[in-house]
Amino acid sequence: MFDHKQYKRGYYMPPVDCFDWVKKEYVDKAPIWCSVDLRDGNQALIEPMGLDEKLEFFRTLLKVGFKQIEVGFPAASETEYEFLRTIIEQDMIPEDVTIQVLTQAREHIIKKTFEAISGAPNAIVHVYNSTSVAQREQVFNKSKEEIKQIAIEGARLLKELAKDEKGNITFEYSPESFTGTEPEYALEVCNAVIDVWEPTPDHKCIINLPVTVEMSMPHVYACQVEYMSKNLHNRDSVIISIHPHNDRGTGVADAELALLAGGDRIEGTLFGNGERTGNTDIITVAMNMYTHGVDPGLDFSDMASLVKVYERCTQLKVEDRRPYCGKLVFAAFSGSHQDAIAKGMRHRTQNDPNSWNVPYLPINPEDVGRKYDSDVIRINSQSGKGGVAYILEMNYGLDIPKTMRADVGYTVKNVSDELHKELSPNEVYDVFVDHYIKYNPVFKMKEVHFKQEDNKLINASVTIEKDGESTVVSETGNGRLNAVAKVLESYFSTSFNVTLYEEHALNVGSDSSAIAYVGITDDNGDRYYGAGIDPDIMRASIDALESAVNRQVEKVKD
Repeated sequence: MFDHKQYKRGYYMPPVDCFDWVKKEYVDKAPIWCSVDLRDGNQALIEPMGLDEKLEFFRTLLKVGFKQIEVGFPAASETEYEFLRTIIEQDMIPEDVTIQVLTQAREHIIKKTFEAISGAPNAIVHVYNSTSVAQREQVFNKSKEEIKQIAIEGARLLKELAKDEKGNITFEYSPESFTGTEPEYALEVCNAVIDVWEPTPDHKCIINLPVTVEMSMPHVYACQVEYMSKNLHNRDSVIISIHPHNDRGTGVADAELALLAGGDRIEGTLFGNGERTGNTDIITVAMNMYTHGVDPGLDFSDMASLVKVYERCTQLKVEDRRPYCGKLVFAAFSGSHQDAIAKGMRHRTQNDPNSWNVPYLPINPEDVGRKYDSDVIRINSQSGKGGVAYILEMNYGLDIPKTMRADVGYTVKNVSDELHKELSPNEVYDVFVDHYIKYNPVFKMKEVHFKQEDNKLINASVTIEKDGESTVVSETGNGRLNAVAKVLESYFSTSFNVTLYEEHALNVGSDSSAIAYVGITDDNGDRYYGAGIDPDIMRASIDALESAVNRQVEKVKD
């Protein structure tokens, strides 16, 4: 059955009249980040992490820069309890890092949770109970007042037990399924909890507003968050936290709009792992800020290592197209995209190397540890002249002349098409060498000797090898390359003009080589290109001419 009529828009709470967030252009400062990978993310794994994996992941989160990390639900799992005790007893928690633990608003669970955090220097105890219409009516069969009392009693017990703790304890409360709760009722419950805790600006509490299940478009959630922000008691003593899930695929949008609407803190996971379609992806939210010139306070400069740890510990895979971190997110296969990127990179180098505004690349791939040659310009049958030329220039120092780039591009594309595969930079170079530098299927010029004539013309004596036979041909021209061209015209009874000649050094030093590019045009207007590499620029030029003429006579032969 595929029947849209069974779903009613009213099953989520409609937006309240709070739209100040619309006036803001972008998130201008980083929120407080709290990773919930080790709890919310871990419980969603087919095979949850063991102690060793959790320890490795914990160390990775510290390296990235997280200052708040939810480490588990210690009263619900022996592994999570053991992990928590391990990092406390082995003094693995840095002084500036706060661990967070989750507990339901039930007395025995709260007491077990406080046992688990004993000795922690800084801890957040996160207590929650469900407040939504569906949960009240279908799961708990309780009235609004009864549900509110559960929250109040849980808050009171946290406050009482915290008195005996030596460490710094912060309280956090979540009206679970917030987005399915009437806004005015969610506010009533949260304010009741705040009144119990009596937070101050120096010792704030956290009110977390979770999108436990995405039910609406992101702007609805933003309005709900703004409503809470404007009406919570002791607002200067309250940190508003947001915790969006991704059921509608808009978890990141929920998070960004909620920050505009007054959110101070985000609970999320790396790469968006979590129940069902996952949690808000902290990497995407943070890197989105980064592209607006805002310091996110987290370090994602070695994204590849982060991916490896994540995939090893969770046994999940980071999708190839996942923003900022997937293998293909910077890849350009399209010819027009490649050409624009190559030109943009050159423009940046020549005009403004300290700013980033390259077409098709929202960030500099190097910022997250990627490389231009293997990650950006990717060569297959859809690629173009600009991309191929860029690969050859960046990797091998070949500055292909503009008039030659289309020919080289089509040659490389045709090879990719025939092989039905993407070509690596090394394979692109091999194609160039095979088709332009060492291309002599019809003939070779084994020896070339020059002699200055009395009239200042140059005589070239060339030994041509074709079909296993060698022939010496001599002709005179107004320069060495012109004289060799005359020899080839005479030998093959053809006619062409050298319409392209460029050269440049390949490297620096006494043994440096040079490359020459030659293009010829026949009487029909067809063009043929060749290249040569040699320490002697004249030899490189002759080799380039040999390749170009081989291409011409091969076509005539066919």
